[in-house]
Amino acid sequence: MNYLAHVLLASHSAPAMVGAMLGDFVKADVSAWPPEMAREITLHRLIDSYTDRHPEVAAARARFAPGRRRFAGIALDVFYDHALSRQWDRHSDQDRAALIADFYRALDSHAALLPPRLAALAPRLIAHDWLSAYADWDGVRISLERMAQRLSRNGELLRDSVLDLETHYAEFSAGFERFFPELQQYVVTTRAAMV
Repeated sequence: MNYLAHVLLASHSAPAMVGAMLGDFVKADVSAWPPEMAREITLHRLIDSYTDRHPEVAAARARFAPGRRRFAGIALDVFYDHALSRQWDRHSDQDRAALIADFYRALDSHAALLPPRLAALAPRLIAHDWLSAYADWDGVRISLERMAQRLSRNGELLRDSVLDLETHYAEFSAGFERFFPELQQYVVTTRAAMV
């Protein structure tokens, strides 16, 4: 899952949504973070692990061309935010634009707590409205290009993974629709067990 899905799956308080984002930027022990943020960082990691092990996701990764398969997880994360954006009303009662705006305000209001890499990224993410951009195919392509440019090598393989996403668009979309409700239930159950 990429940023939008993690924000949706988080508790919708400001600290929780920021904690959900921190999951990609905090690799060490979470005990130094405020409890609500720490829970969401931990939950982010559990969501990523669940996603990586899910049969629908494994089947989707196998559809990528062999040379690009090692980047399939990254490409699918972005694609799944696209699929979520396109079918938002199936998965949430909350207005997508309002949730994104709430998240951007939360990220901005917690700027002093953000680790350096996220602190540098957050203003661009907000200014260019990355989370809304996933709804359009160009947003997926641009996101993968941006990520590919940050790689020290083989960035073209990640960039070109958009070809696999286009080729298998219908299959990946259908797989997401089967997978995401199961992930949502997993999050509800896991969050309840964490309290």
